Amino acid sequence: MKKIALSDIDFGEEETDEVIKVLKSKWLSMGEVTQEFEKKFAKLLGVKHAIAVANGTAALHLANLILGTKPGDEVIVPSLTFVATSNSVIYTGAKPVFADVENNDNFNISPESIKEKISNKTKGIIAVHYGGYPCDMKSIMDIASEHNLFVIEDAAHAPGAKINGKMLGTIGDIGCFSFFSNKNLVTGEGGMIVTNNNKIAEEIKRKRSHGMTSLSWDRHMGHAFSYDVTTLGYNYRTGNINSALGLCQLKKLERNNNIRKDLTNMYREGLGNIDFLNIPFKNCEGSSSHHLFPILLDKKVDRAKFMEFLKNKGIQTSIHYPPIHLFSYYRNTFGFKEGMLPITEYIGKNEVTLPLHPLLKKEDVEYISDQIIKFGKMI
Repeated sequence: MKKIALSDIDFGEEETDEVIKVLKSKWLSMGEVTQEFEKKFAKLLGVKHAIAVANGTAALHLANLILGTKPGDEVIVPSLTFVATSNSVIYTGAKPVFADVENNDNFNISPESIKEKISNKTKGIIAVHYGGYPCDMKSIMDIASEHNLFVIEDAAHAPGAKINGKMLGTIGDIGCFSFFSNKNLVTGEGGMIVTNNNKIAEEIKRKRSHGMTSLSWDRHMGHAFSYDVTTLGYNYRTGNINSALGLCQLKKLERNNNIRKDLTNMYREGLGNIDFLNIPFKNCEGSSSHHLFPILLDKKVDRAKFMEFLKNKGIQTSIHYPPIHLFSYYRNTFGFKEGMLPITEYIGKNEVTLPLHPLLKKEDVEYISDQIIKFGKMI
């Protein structure tokens, strides 16, 4: 029986070679390899500053801190995302306020819903580019400008994606990326913060490393002999091993995003005429990184049976995402409840994510599509 993974990593000898170089150097923590990764990532996005951090969650936390999120504030976020997005707000003592998504064809945060959620406590907006598909950034930036709000782009799914000629992550005040093992660019654990603001960049660099005025690498290279601590900081650094992987993955990003695009188009063709499911983002503006391939089942379809059927055919699937506001912690802490976000909740009950990654074969997509058609004949 076939075994088709939801995601897989395009690692080769080049990644192994670069990691061995770092091991032989004996400088494993943040150093010149990380600096080179930051430089090349910034060049890819056409942005002034890229600052490597431990993971995407650390990036979001630092972004909120630097932009002034504090206890008593509210930050508007989508609920249809990974919980790190809203957790990063809570880390600062502020409250996440959840906005609904646009509709069953666009799972991104709705500008109209954002407007409805603004209060005198609102500090900013976090726009998540779901699955690598661009949010309506023009509308979001217009709203932010009108109400004097910051905008953080959670671009964890979206390295290499664009809208209106701008790379995602470079439109808001700060962009945050994740390099977790299922992402388009993989370092295992890791993240990046990008900004065009010089002051913000310096503050992020300081806060990611305990608030120190110089790094271990600076002292190792003889550029400094001691340091001061000027702010409360964190150990949110990344290391040279992760950065070595990132440099290799950067070279493959455009090619692998194009592979994902071709596979997505195959899925759309193979599943386009099935009446018990909808394929979102058919008319997405801009260019996607095609991180996920989500489908939305008709409410008459038992999702558990659908996923079990595919599992028995050797096909791994997942759900992106269970709505955050319905998790026990969020219900118990903030009093969120069912019925608050009807579109998000419908998607949360009926979405299924199919395999999509650069090692997936065209015949795999054909097989998956055929099995879904067979399932349809059983209902």
